[in-house]
Amino acid sequence: MAVTRNADAVAPVRSSGAFSIWAARHLSTSIGSLGRLGSQPFASFMIVLVIAVTLALPAAINLVVKNAQSISGNWENALDFSVYLRKEVSVSEAEGLSRIIRQRADVEHVKLITAADALTEFKEQSGFGAALDQLEDNPLPHTLVVRPGPGNTAASIVLLQEEIANLPETDLVQVDTEWVQRFQAILDIVRQAVAIGAALLGVAIIVIIGNTIRLDIESRRDEIEVTKLIGASNAFVRRPFLWTGFWYGLLGGSLALLLVQYGFFLLKDPVAKLAGLYQSNVSMASLGPAECAAIVGIGVFLGLFSSWFTAARHMRRIEPR
Repeated sequence: MAVTRNADAVAPVRSSGAFSIWAARHLSTSIGSLGRLGSQPFASFMIVLVIAVTLALPAAINLVVKNAQSISGNWENALDFSVYLRKEVSVSEAEGLSRIIRQRADVEHVKLITAADALTEFKEQSGFGAALDQLEDNPLPHTLVVRPGPGNTAASIVLLQEEIANLPETDLVQVDTEWVQRFQAILDIVRQAVAIGAALLGVAIIVIIGNTIRLDIESRRDEIEVTKLIGASNAFVRRPFLWTGFWYGLLGGSLALLLVQYGFFLLKDPVAKLAGLYQSNVSMASLGPAECAAIVGIGVFLGLFSSWFTAARHMRRIEPR
């Protein structure tokens, strides 16, 4: 009986074998490129360190902005504003005004802080209790802390503030969160500056890795000419330099991540101590998994791009003579 061959069954084996050869070549080249970096440990470490610091700077500033925005965002959620009453307004009148304002549909809560309570709290927190006891009259007025309802818009809150400010008992209305809005605007400017700085630093990394690859190509010029002489393509000759850029980017990005995390570790306890002094429960937010992957990924991308661009540019100039 004749034996037939199934061509469809053979194709996957051939495809798998070609892929295995391709993977084995890249694995061998990657290990060889890493070995060349290890043969010059000091020079390689200095390049990796420069890349790491260049990547760590915008990442660290972005982390600071992220924590500042998180804290100020919590403050911005409190839309309370303080209503300082005239000095001649009595406690009973202040209580009556508090009840009237509380009945409004656009008000969620009203808290009355009497002048006596305000002075007592100020004595405890300021440390000037003995000096304040020498005052004949209490200089502080009665204060209403008004919290708008959750259904208010920005325009309705402004209208509420104006209506309360026009009451005859009102001396001054102070919005407690205006400075938070200014702080948020400053953070937006800093965020844009960080983005611009990160782009410029990215260009610096491309230049650093590209110049390193160029010097490596020139030092191996004779080897490249011989390799091309026996029929190697530009893609084959370019492969080890691509892996060199990959390792520079990977090691630089990983070291940058360690630097940022170590800086976060050093600041964690001082920030917690400062928050404790202000009786606040503020905790710093660290880098998330996506941000960590982004730092390393950007390093790898810049390494590959700069090495590919430099190698492709110089390979065309090197031909066997």
